[in-house]
Amino acid sequence: MNKLLLLLFVFYFYFSFSQSEKTHIIYFETDKYNVLEIEKNRLLLFAEKIKKEKIKKISIYGFCDDRGSKIYNLILSQNRANTIKNILLKVLLKPELITNVDGKGELLLEFVKTDDISIARGLNRKVEIRVELFEEFTNGVLKDKLGRELPLTLESDLIVGDKIVLKNILFKTGYSYVLEESIPVLENIVKKLLERDNLSFVIEGHVCCTPYGRDAVDRGTGKRNLSSSRARYIYSYFLKKGIDKKRMKYTGLKHLYPLGGDTKFDRRVEIEITNIKN
Repeated sequence: MNKLLLLLFVFYFYFSFSQSEKTHIIYFETDKYNVLEIEKNRLLLFAEKIKKEKIKKISIYGFCDDRGSKIYNLILSQNRANTIKNILLKVLLKPELITNVDGKGELLLEFVKTDDISIARGLNRKVEIRVELFEEFTNGVLKDKLGRELPLTLESDLIVGDKIVLKNILFKTGYSYVLEESIPVLENIVKKLLERDNLSFVIEGHVCCTPYGRDAVDRGTGKRNLSSSRARYIYSYFLKKGIDKKRMKYTGLKHLYPLGGDTKFDRRVEIEITNIKN
């Protein structure tokens, strides 16, 4: 059992970091719907994170492995979903935010690619929480001239010098193109910038992990201008989506402004407001 829990722990982190923060998975023991302590702690951490977001709705789906009858598995999966709902209601949420609490029954083994049947079944004994947020720069934050983070909406009282930090715009290490998971974020930012057509801005590219603040090498071209290439990538993307090129400039800021913490967040792009038309 300890070995299986360790393997589930590894799978948990693999899936949670490869997906959006809007999804969370809780795993269960065979024939059980009470939550293991380690899973409950992870759930509480997730709850603390989404409490800071503007939640539109939450869906909770329970699942079982392929053992047991269909009726038994439906009941068990529903009990698992209900258990998670009750925990969230105690620590987090208004009841009206939880719109779906459904037991889906069993998942077949082929849905998990592993030769170890015990692992496959363990990964199917789960509840998935899916959190939908209101659109409104949900993937951006605003930093004023002093570096303070502020809520960012279409009605934000922006001034020249403010920066929009694009959260979840992540680049492949060494390259100037974004990861596939960042495309929906870019689409959202484009929509908002088109609506705020009185803003002019400069797109600032950053890199990580180089000494003395140097720029990094773009593996696609072999040139040491990766921060500029990343900014140009976003500029070109915005241009193709209809944002007037007269509103935009781009520049590379090398590794002069690291954020600290996980280095992947230094592979980033920020938008600095340079002019606001009345």
